[in-house]
This record gives sequence, structure tokens and C-alpha cells, in this order.
Amino acid sequence: MMEATENKRRSDVDGSNCDRQSVVRQGQAVLRAESQAIHDASERLGDAFVSAVEVILNCRGRICVTGVGKAGLIGAKIQATLASTGTLAYGLHPVEALHGDMGMIHADDVVLALSKSGSSELVELLPRLKSLGCAVILLTSLLDSPAARLADHVLDIGQTAEACPLGLAPSSSTAAMLALGDALALTVMALRSVEREQYASYHPGGALGRLLMKASEVMRSGENCPKVKQSASLADCHRAIVSAPLRAGAACVVDEDGCLTGIITHGDFFRLFTSTQPISETSVVDVMTQSPKSVMLDARATEALRIMQEHAIDELPVVDDDNRLAGLIDIQDLLAKGFAICDEV
Repeated sequence: MMEATENKRRSDVDGSNCDRQSVVRQGQAVLRAESQAIHDASERLGDAFVSAVEVILNCRGRICVTGVGKAGLIGAKIQATLASTGTLAYGLHPVEALHGDMGMIHADDVVLALSKSGSSELVELLPRLKSLGCAVILLTSLLDSPAARLADHVLDIGQTAEACPLGLAPSSSTAAMLALGDALALTVMALRSVEREQYASYHPGGALGRLLMKASEVMRSGENCPKVKQSASLADCHRAIVSAPLRAGAACVVDEDGCLTGIITHGDFFRLFTSTQPISETSVVDVMTQSPKSVMLDARATEALRIMQEHAIDELPVVDDDNRLAGLIDIQDLLAKGFAICDEV
């Protein structure tokens, strides 16, 4: 019997029987319903929203985000948004809190609770949180619910009909919750004047991490940075390049104080093949590019990439404030860190 029911269910949702236009219309109806819920929530913003933002701004502890079911899942995303935009936040499941996890909550924390009906397990938890001294912000659709009566600040997500065909599955309500949570987090972020680099510091991995990476973190140094003195010959320069553990495409030329005076690349060696003078005995100062392009030790790696792109070079010396050689960046080093040669910097 169960197998027959399952087979019928599968036949009912057979993709081959779907009408393309009706499928698109259904999807559009869902999006319109959810966007309407968000629009309605935006129209209801007022003093309660202002108060909630002020409470978060003045919070001396962390923001405790809590909710049950789909609201709890939306809360997890809001908590992540708060944390990634500079507001200390953590998630707490109401049931787990009632079984020991309340130990992580401090009186200075602000509670951001989510519940469409306002009659979930939060009703049992909120009085205990308030007894600790925590301020409570509630996102709900029922302003006269038990949870709403316990909250200090109530944000109304409205009672727009769910986008679900049955009108049951949380959809429009969770869309409004998510958008309202983003409005809280990003308004706080704006009022705190979080800068681009500060935001990137919360995201050390991936593209945002590369935005903050410094030349000193990418460069080759020590024996992996081929260098010779001005008195060296091209033979000395070649030995310095081939003896570097990491394959290098150039050698830097320094004076007696270690200051950068020039650079010799593989291209310079190739150009000398047409010369009649003995290559090995030629002095590096007769061949090197004098006062080469360089980047400061504490400059962003993106600045190094910009210079290399602008001047079509594959190697870039790294220097300190006194122009002393600190290292060498090869284009391969940037590629290995995830930078793309075509990156817009």
C-alpha cells in the first residue's frame, strides 16, 4: 500500500508533465508574496526599530539570537550577519538553553528572539533571560502574543499570507524575518561606520582575505629572494637565480647597505645573447634596470598586483622604509594565493 502511494506521488510530480508557463507563474507568485511581506514590514518600521537598534549599539555584551524551527534557522543567518559586520553575536537554541546552555548568557547580553506566533518554547525561556537582566528584542507577527508581552522591544513582521500553496509552510513570514534581521544588523553596521577593510578583517579567507593581504605575506625572502651586489658579474647573478630553492625569474641588485638599486630578469639574459661581449664577465650594473619598480613591505598585495599589471612585469622587489630589499614577489606567488592576473585592483 505504501509503495503504491509513493509511486502515485512520484507520478504526480513527474517533471515531464509540467507546463512551463504554469511553473514560472507559480515561482513568480512565491516571489511576489515574499517581496510583499518584506515591503509591508518596511512600512511598519518605526520607534520600536529605532529602540532595537539603539539597544544593540549600546550592548556591552553580545547579541544572543534565539528561535525555534524555521525561525531558528533564520536566526542563525541573522546571527552570522551580525558577527560578520562587527557585532558580537552567538546563537542559542531555546530548548538547549533550558537544559544547561543558559550558562553562556551574561546579564550584559541582548537577546534577539524570533517567533512568528510568539507562543513557542521562547515563552518559557524569556522570563529567565529577563531575570538575568537581558534586554529582549522580539521579531513576531503577533504583537499581543505571550512572547511579545515578555519582550522589551517588539518588531512586527506582519501577517502577510504565506507563499506556500497550502498557506502553511513558513515562507513569507521567514522572508520578512530575514529581511528585518538584515535591516537591524546593517543599520547598526552603518551607524558604527564600519569601513571596507574592517569588514574584510572579519573574513580572512577567500577574496576578502586577499583584500587585506600584505606584500610581506606574499613575497619571497631569504634564500628564496635572489640578490647580488653591484660589484657582481652576470655569472654571479645567474648562480644566485638558479640556486634559489624556489624557481625565480629575476635577481635584485643591492648596494653595500642592502638598498635596492636594480633588477635583472631572465629577459635581460636573453637580450644579451645578441651581444658580442662575454656575458659571464659583464657587470650587473651594465645590464640591470636601474631604480626598478618596487612595493613597500606593508603595502597591500593588491597594490603589488596593480603595479605588475600596469607595467607588465612578472617580478616586483619589496622594500622597507629605507629602500632596503626585503623580498621579491613573483607573479606565480600571487597566483598561488588565489589572485588572478585579470583581477581588477
